[in-house]
Amino acid sequence: MSGNFESNRRGFTLIEMLVALSVFSLAAMALLNLSGENTRSAARVETRTLGGVVAENLAVEAATAPSIGEGTASGQVELAGRPWRWTRAVVATDVAGMLRIDIRVSDAEGQAAERTLFRARTS
Repeated sequence: MSGNFESNRRGFTLIEMLVALSVFSLAAMALLNLSGENTRSAARVETRTLGGVVAENLAVEAATAPSIGEGTASGQVELAGRPWRWTRAVVATDVAGMLRIDIRVSDAEGQAAERTLFRARTS
């Protein structure tokens, strides 16, 4: 009878269940890690995009200003409810009458965007 009892018995052993749970938990941890990395990546893209908008706005202001002098300027603006620090360096180039303008924008975590433009020096 004991032989008959063994052949009718079905199901998983405790070891098989532990192995299956271990494999499932490793897969779940990998998916959670991937989800977290996607969230961090999206935040970095948002920061670079918003910083780029700030840099473009400052570049347009510098390009359309009636006159701009050589030197360094800095300030802070707010966009999308976040503060952005910026610096603008205006230097002469080797081409007579031409200025190079470097704009750098950063948030609390570091540099977010950079733009360079050239414009004619005005008297």
